[in-house]
Amino acid sequence: MDLPVMPPVAPMLAKSVDQIPPDQLYEPKWDGFRSIVFRDGDEVEIGSRNTKPMTRYFPEVVEAVRRELPERCVVDGEIVVATQDGTGLDFEALLQRIHPAQSRVRLLAEQTPAVLVVFDLLALGDEDLTTRPFAERRAALESAVPGGGPGVYLTQATTDLAEAQQWFSLFEGAGLDGVVAKRPDLPYQPDKRVMAKIKHERTADCVLAGYRVHKAADDAVGSLLLGLYDDEGTLASVGVTSSFPMARRRELYAELEELVTDAADHPWTAHAQAAGTRTPTEAAGSRWNSGKDLSFVPLRPERVVEVRYDHMEGPRFRHTTQFVRWRPDREPESCTYAQLEVPVRFALADVLG
Repeated sequence: MDLPVMPPVAPMLAKSVDQIPPDQLYEPKWDGFRSIVFRDGDEVEIGSRNTKPMTRYFPEVVEAVRRELPERCVVDGEIVVATQDGTGLDFEALLQRIHPAQSRVRLLAEQTPAVLVVFDLLALGDEDLTTRPFAERRAALESAVPGGGPGVYLTQATTDLAEAQQWFSLFEGAGLDGVVAKRPDLPYQPDKRVMAKIKHERTADCVLAGYRVHKAADDAVGSLLLGLYDDEGTLASVGVTSSFPMARRRELYAELEELVTDAADHPWTAHAQAAGTRTPTEAAGSRWNSGKDLSFVPLRPERVVEVRYDHMEGPRFRHTTQFVRWRPDREPESCTYAQLEVPVRFALADVLG
């Protein structure tokens, strides 16, 4: 491979802001695997956000790149998987693709094919475009990449603030999680938070039902495990909250001691998991770290915690939540899925254009 921009390249990043800023270029914020894709003829390499190679996990994306991207180029984009009905994004299915067995990868490439959504052009032919303003890179990207699929799509973009605000409201229904704003004069700056991202932010009251011990201290809490009751009254694992200073982690370890219970009496026992209840052990399976310890300390589900989250993916929080406060005024039984805001459904095909 011989390109003007060579791997590895750390992608340009965004910092969170509260409002969509004016006078910028706006794009939907995709929720998949951030990827820098290098193509030199038949040679294709896909680098992850942390610059590790992902090429072997997405053979169908490699074929799409050879078929639908310029012969020599470097693009920045997101690898995503659509739900089976094509109405949204399926991050759980995307996680399954990070598998050590090549036979499994090939099977999943057929069953849950991924596509590449591109939004920046770092190099074309023999030209390094990284020092050029983003507005010029975007124009070059639109000229060089058809972007209509079936394997490579060009993300939508607009300079209209009102349209970006509409995207922020509508596109969540297709599984996207906000809007990205980029200055027109912005050069490509690897690993720098120079773009802006505006994400949905909400709060929910959840049942505290367990914790994991901190990996660096056996007398400190690593993460609090959260649950919500479904329509049948079953407590399902929905995610974690974990942003605490170490001193507070040790305080929590002592405070929660009185709630520790026998696992046999807990809603998330092995029997519950076998019956189909979503438990932390099942929910936290790590494709990135197969040796991760998924055990937890069960607590009597008597305390309620308010957390801040961006959006749901199926029955769980898509990302780690942020602790807001304890809610002693709430009964655990009142912490149900019904409290959650449900986005208006929006067709993924309309977002892809």
